[in-house]
Amino acid sequence: MRKEIIINSTANENRIAILEDGRLAELFVDIPGKERNVGDIYLGRVAKVMPGIRAAFIDIGHEQDAFLHFSDIGSIEEYSTLFEEEATEENGDDEVGDLDSGSDKSQVRTSISDTATHSYEEHEENAEVNSQIVQREVNLQKGQEILVQVIKEPVGKKGVRVRSAISLPGRFLVLIPFDGKIGVSKKITNFREKRRLRRIVRSILPKGFGAIIRTVAEGKSEELLQQDLNELVKIWQGIERSVKTEKAPALIYKDLNTTSSVIRDLFQDTVEHVVVDSKKLYKDIRAYVQWISPDMVDRIELYKDKEPIFDKYGIEKDIETLFSKKVWLKSGGYIYIERTEAMTVIDVNSGRYAAKKDQELNSLRTDLEAAREICRQIRLRDIGGLIIVDFIDLEDERNKKKIYDEVKKEFRKDRAKVTVLPLTEFGLMQITRQRIRQSVPMTFSEPCPTCGGTGIVQSKSTTLNQIERWLRRFKTSEKEFRLELHVNPVLAEYLTRGTLSRLTRLQFKFFMKIKLISDSSVAPDEFRFVSVKQQKDITDLYK
Repeated sequence: MRKEIIINSTANENRIAILEDGRLAELFVDIPGKERNVGDIYLGRVAKVMPGIRAAFIDIGHEQDAFLHFSDIGSIEEYSTLFEEEATEENGDDEVGDLDSGSDKSQVRTSISDTATHSYEEHEENAEVNSQIVQREVNLQKGQEILVQVIKEPVGKKGVRVRSAISLPGRFLVLIPFDGKIGVSKKITNFREKRRLRRIVRSILPKGFGAIIRTVAEGKSEELLQQDLNELVKIWQGIERSVKTEKAPALIYKDLNTTSSVIRDLFQDTVEHVVVDSKKLYKDIRAYVQWISPDMVDRIELYKDKEPIFDKYGIEKDIETLFSKKVWLKSGGYIYIERTEAMTVIDVNSGRYAAKKDQELNSLRTDLEAAREICRQIRLRDIGGLIIVDFIDLEDERNKKKIYDEVKKEFRKDRAKVTVLPLTEFGLMQITRQRIRQSVPMTFSEPCPTCGGTGIVQSKSTTLNQIERWLRRFKTSEKEFRLELHVNPVLAEYLTRGTLSRLTRLQFKFFMKIKLISDSSVAPDEFRFVSVKQQKDITDLYK
């Protein structure tokens, strides 16, 4: 599979596209005011502990408190899915090295939980760990300071999700303070290379640190691994110094921006080239790659054509489909994507009539094509959480198995953690996908101020009924006979339509003079009444 990274930079945003065989597979966006939070480290303060949901809310200085589940206190089981989904810490000898002597998992957890107020050396001498670990993990106290790292971006009205187990991703290694394990990416398949890398990392790691060896470390020299490790240790030492001087809530460490992190994490040997249309960004990326992988510098290109870079590579057309609920298939069928707060629902439609004798075969072909496009759209839109797919009904169980296998195969390209269940008897497939950040369409958009994101507004007749009820309440308590009614131009046209208009009927019914004001600033399903006598808005008084 041919992979390329195309970067479009403007004064307002950087857009990074990952192409696979010439088609857009992933899209990342850097927008001022919408900086990424994943990887950032905060010195927070426990704002609320809720044992009922086994979680705590941590004040980190954001508008919404961060969410810390008890399972994320000191746990290291998800490091590989946070910073590089391909890394692993499985228990087999092929994947994880031995624990350093004197290291204890319970000691690790306590150390990480209390890093905000104590150094590692102090915890190394702590002899009361085993009897107190459960209480220290779960029984957080309100007002307690705690060092946490963001693992999921805010979604909707939900704040960021954090964990107290800290890890720092580099180019070749992920450094894990207070842990003695050495994990190796399971995508490094050569046993001798795994053993060589593990031996090198074990010999250079400072006491009390663990690490995950990333895929891009394969074949790299000890010198490069040492350079990467030195940088990560410096960052951690800076974090320790900041913890001692800062007061919660405070940002202790800011991870790389999206553009830099994409180059760090995704620019691997499988990437043929990186094309950038900004001279400054080109120089920055080139300097970084010159330091970490000098042999890959020649793959970085500066785009100089007059045609916009995303137009040149056909990316702009693919981005336009991100905002469409309907995505057409080459066969003439289509998929329909509907997002809700709880889940995403995807419906597959044939789009045309198929003869009954060929129905099963046609349905299978459409479902297989839809399966490939659905997996691509999920990755492209970065849809997370629960996803339900309604495929076209198939009668043959073997054909259902083909659809399941196709989806599983396509999701092997996905870096996020994905779980796929077989088709049910009703043709439904359940997919769960790791959610770390907001979906790409949400990055580019915001809820409609008129419909609030629902896509529908109240009917004009319903709004008219509300106006009539308002007037009835008004007349029962007031003796005024002149009002101004401010409505949207669409509703104004509805009220004045016809010889005996709806507005005229209202005036006769309530024996009032109502002056209609067409106001585009008023939502189509809203209205405002102004008292002519008092010269003020009185709408809320009688709602």
